[in-house]
This record gives sequence, C-alpha cells and structure tokens, in this order.
Amino acid sequence: MSTVIRISDDLAKDAKIRSNVERRSVTAQVEYWAVIGKAVEENPDLPYSFIKETLLGLEEMKAKGKEDYAFG
Repeated sequence: MSTVIRISDDLAKDAKIRSNVERRSVTAQVEYWAVIGKAVEENPDLPYSFIKETLLGLEEMKAKGKEDYAFG
C-alpha cells in the first residue's frame, strides 16, 4: 500500500540529487533515509556505519539466503 505525503522542497531537492548518485528513485531515496533514521532513533548508541552495514547484511541475507558461519 502506498500513501502520498508532502515533504519540503528542500528535502525533495536533496533527495533528487542523492537519488541520482545512488541510482535510486526519489521515492526510494526518501524511504531509505526514513529506514536509516528510524534505526538510528531506535539504536542511539550504535554508530551510523554499523547500522548501515547491518541493514545491508540483512538485505543480502534476504537475497542470497543464509549460510552457517564456521569459526576458525
């Protein structure tokens, strides 16, 4: 289900610039920022880079499936 929301012109311009660099649609860029922002708010003690890598790992796991990790 999708919902139309209003955002400021400045945020829309920033999202358009970044979406071109990241090869996403403007909508996907705003959604990405929302996911990151939500994760940061829920985990204020974790660094941004850790959160970003964790989200990337979760997406890779969805796409490729899980593998058991062998220690040593």
